[in-house]
Amino acid sequence: MAGRNGRTVRDLRRGNRTAVLQRLYFDGPLSRFELGPATGLSSGSVSNVVADLIADGLVEEAGSVDSDGGRPRTLLRVSPHSGQMIGVDVGETRVRVELFDLALTELARTERPLTAQGYDVDVIVGHIRDGIAEVLTSEQAVPERLLGVGVGVPGIVEHTPDRGAVVHGQTIGWDAVPLERLLRATSPLPDEVPYVIDNGAKTLGQAEMWFGAGRGARNAVVVLFGSGVGACLVTPEVEHGRAVEWGHLTVRVRGRRCRCGAPGCLEAYAGAESLLARWREEGGRPPEGTDEETALTAMLAAAYPSEGTAPDPVALAVLEETAEYLGAGLSDLINLFQPERILIGGWAGLQLGTRFLPAVRRHAATYALRHPADKVTIDLGRLGPDAVTVGAAILPLADFFASGGRRPEPLGEDRLPAWRAALEERAPR
Repeated sequence: MAGRNGRTVRDLRRGNRTAVLQRLYFDGPLSRFELGPATGLSSGSVSNVVADLIADGLVEEAGSVDSDGGRPRTLLRVSPHSGQMIGVDVGETRVRVELFDLALTELARTERPLTAQGYDVDVIVGHIRDGIAEVLTSEQAVPERLLGVGVGVPGIVEHTPDRGAVVHGQTIGWDAVPLERLLRATSPLPDEVPYVIDNGAKTLGQAEMWFGAGRGARNAVVVLFGSGVGACLVTPEVEHGRAVEWGHLTVRVRGRRCRCGAPGCLEAYAGAESLLARWREEGGRPPEGTDEETALTAMLAAAYPSEGTAPDPVALAVLEETAEYLGAGLSDLINLFQPERILIGGWAGLQLGTRFLPAVRRHAATYALRHPADKVTIDLGRLGPDAVTVGAAILPLADFFASGGRRPEPLGEDRLPAWRAALEERAPR
């Protein structure tokens, strides 16, 4: 039966379960008494919802605290072992697959380096498929508790009714790739388990906002600085974040050719790939036969050597120019969105780290309008190189919460043995 606002009793129950689960997850452990004001529910509703969630195995007791003059109050928390998620980062040097419990404790991981085939679609799909099978056959995996797989990818992700998530990755040569359909076609997972695919900068942003340096901010921009650059915008109107193709903002008319094909993009000056290319063009000597992460480490060591060694002037000049381009690019984000925080993550951002940050802040303040620049802080993210994978795992977790903690339909006993055998067959030996 629907009420005046069109919400049914089932909708109300789901909303109440969602409210309690989220408060316990982010602010727990909490007592039933504390859950009332935290969720806006009556004490009776809290008791009913908590009883349901305990019966479903999603919530458990976590000790007690003294109350004012009464009996001790039992504390409750979301049971970390009641569900598992897989996060996948289709990165620039590797595909990383990790298995987490509900507390986002890593249970298993595997990585597949990207070699000469680069972003060949079949190669990427194979890496994801085999990585999923491998982590699900690890000792701590309980495949029956899997809530879903989240995948962070480069490019624009379009969610379509007929082909699922479609990836438009111009910089990696993906033109409307139906990634969700391709993964499902060769998946070791049953159809009941969802794939949730989104832009990697958005998954990074969601991770930092939930668990990292963005927690508590209402308006923030999280920057992914790797081979290229991207960003995720979080505002009260866009609570879960929106990926913005910040790296393809034009910073110089008729400038360097970006890997997207356009001239003068920020990425053509500030991404790690272009940074290393400019060092080479100016006479620098990046180490041959190494990946970008190793080459950037060598460039930093050349520009900022140990005491008593002269710096490489070319490497230093290129890095200083890159800091100015990044600062100028951040000034556009400041002027457009007036965030209270800007957080820099991604493997290149973390490598450049605190050594790079003062110059970037200085240039951002120079190019931005004074009023919004005075109100923003620019810092590094806190979640390290696994932030995209953590954020990807959050995607099915967020859907799980939104559904009121309703799991995918469990496999029947008749299908479990065949599924486990398929996982074992898929997992690399």
